[in-house]
Amino acid sequence: MAWDRNQMAARAAHELQDGWYVNLGIGIPTLVSNYIPKGIEVTLQSENGMLGMGPFPTEQELDSDLINAGKQTITELPQTSYFDSAQSFGMIRGGKIAMAILGAMEVSEAGDLANWMIPGKLVKGMGGAMDLVAGVGRVVVVMDHTNKHGDSKILKECTLPLTGKAVVNRIITNLGVLDVVDGGLKIVETADGVTKEELIKSTKAKIVS
Repeated sequence: MAWDRNQMAARAAHELQDGWYVNLGIGIPTLVSNYIPKGIEVTLQSENGMLGMGPFPTEQELDSDLINAGKQTITELPQTSYFDSAQSFGMIRGGKIAMAILGAMEVSEAGDLANWMIPGKLVKGMGGAMDLVAGVGRVVVVMDHTNKHGDSKILKECTLPLTGKAVVNRIITNLGVLDVVDGGLKIVETADGVTKEELIKSTKAKIVS
């Protein structure tokens, strides 16, 4: 057993703290908006110029003019505000965003992040991830622990072009939760039905106690 995408997003939602401004990256992180714990008020920010994103819409709520940075349709809230992308990145670069929850292709034991391109494949653009990892207070990555061939995506060193060096604080995968600490990665918890030994076996990065 391991966590599915929704369970990973639900676990990531527990990283949220009351009053925080948070950016959700493309992919699994966008699902976090559906699992914000009761009693926690956070303001979700999107790089394309939206502060105060709601959960994904139902068929009745669908509005094609309301999209996030990943071009997914979203909902607005009574307190939602809109602005241009220059102001949006001013918030990010100015340290106004407490945390970013991002997807990744690879993460290293030092907290290096690779999540924007694979050499030789068409890339639409690097997006806002490079600004986010440099400007936010905390970076949490949500990703599958291995690729479709079963190879670890949590490595001693990243093989893909980096988004940022030593920027990741916590990694949440379908197998468990790891923190970036001095000397490597520390296991915080394992997914339901996953043993510590199974997690370690699927990880190429150094695990420290």
